[in-house]
Amino acid sequence: MVSEELGRLFTWSERHRRLVARVLIAVGLSLIVDLVGGLLMWQIEIPRFGNALFFATAQILTVSSSMKYPVTHAGQVVDVALEVWAVFVITAVAGSFASFFHTGDS
Repeated sequence: MVSEELGRLFTWSERHRRLVARVLIAVGLSLIVDLVGGLLMWQIEIPRFGNALFFATAQILTVSSSMKYPVTHAGQVVDVALEVWAVFVITAVAGSFASFFHTGDS
């Protein structure tokens, strides 16, 4: 039984490829959303691009943060969109992992 489980540990099947593809898609799209969010915040509210990109990245990675909130309505819309994206990605990746483990048990 132990050798069977160890054998499963080192096998690479279609479900592994699907999981990696889903995670890579989520990461790639998140990078695009991060860049677009940074550009928008730079144009709308934050005068330096590096700070705007940092803000967008922090909002995506923390699903909000303790940073100073946007003061313009357009900045608030971008901020909420970044947070909605983060929640979506977290649930999608969690679902991908759940599917991965569920198909491995059957």
